[in-house]
Amino acid sequence: MHRTPIPAIPDAPSTIRRLARGRSIHDTSSSPEARVYALGAEGPGSNALFAKTAAAGALAHEARMSTAFHELGLGPEVVEYLPGGGTHADWLVTRAVTGDDCTAARYLAEPERLCDLLAVRLRTLHELFHTQPDRLAALNVPDVRTRYLSNVERGWHTGRFDAQFCPRITAADAHRIATEAAGELRTDALLHGDYCLPNVILDDWRFSGFIDLDHAGLSDRHIDVFWGAWTLWFNLHTSAYCSRFLDAYGRDVIDEGKLAAIAAMECFM
Repeated sequence: MHRTPIPAIPDAPSTIRRLARGRSIHDTSSSPEARVYALGAEGPGSNALFAKTAAAGALAHEARMSTAFHELGLGPEVVEYLPGGGTHADWLVTRAVTGDDCTAARYLAEPERLCDLLAVRLRTLHELFHTQPDRLAALNVPDVRTRYLSNVERGWHTGRFDAQFCPRITAADAHRIATEAAGELRTDALLHGDYCLPNVILDDWRFSGFIDLDHAGLSDRHIDVFWGAWTLWFNLHTSAYCSRFLDAYGRDVIDEGKLAAIAAMECFM
């Protein structure tokens, strides 16, 4: 995570300024759609915080899913959510999850162990859909499958196309594949929605929590499985662990044709 020290959070409302008082502040933003600030611990025994801001309404789903995942013991505690409106942006403050994300050098140095841990942890998350359906209903976890498919169509119609997920095919071919497979997606798992190494926190190899839950919800497990295999390729710079990841996750529930279709869909996200 890139950290740039800054003296204060720009344009922060009074509630955010109060939470930041007495803490070191670093800009850790990595996306043009949102700004993220790390607020250091106030002293021994206190927790660091993360403050995120984006356009009005943009953080509502993430706040909702962070609360649900925290209730499940799987994500960060929401300290404050300030919905925006008009010219005012959304603000979301969460308590830092203990540990480091999976791009830390100590974890990348043991790729087999990391691969297996990510696969098993993902399967465990997904199976909550079957093992704790009443709990997920009580937490009001939404079905996001329709929204996912709508985003694919929106990307197609606005001309967005990221060919890295489907090299050597055209946008038209990727859209045809995505359209033909859309009806095959099922709501069969609790998803993270952006399952990649930076979004999984470990504390000395012990799972500590998931972060960045703005795409989480109930949907088709293959979306997360695709990202799990992709992040190993991207962060380890080799495709050597993709098959191992699928084995460790469990091929009994994996349709590789559907994974190829997800790759086509992701071109338009």
